[in-house]
Amino acid sequence: MDISPLAPGHTLVVPKNEVDYIFDISDPLFIELQLFAKRVAAALKKSVPCKRIGVAVIGLEVLHAHIHLIPINNVSDMNFARPKLSLSKEQMEQIAKDIAINFK
Repeated sequence: MDISPLAPGHTLVVPKNEVDYIFDISDPLFIELQLFAKRVAAALKKSVPCKRIGVAVIGLEVLHAHIHLIPINNVSDMNFARPKLSLSKEQMEQIAKDIAINFK
């Protein structure tokens, strides 16, 4: 879960091997990362009411490749300049639990 989410359920998919830039990841790991993100996105969509799961790779905020999965209802929901939400620990834990339950 992103600690400064744009939306409830904003999740990060991070490879175990630390790589700065996503396009420096080896092809097999890149494919594995994308397929894993797809599975997480499916579980996230079942867990948080939304029209879609938006996907973003920015790569400037931290020096570790990662994929943002963000529940969205409008294009503007993906605006990283928007103020971030402040969810309680309990809210974050409940969403994470729901995602885990729906993960296949």
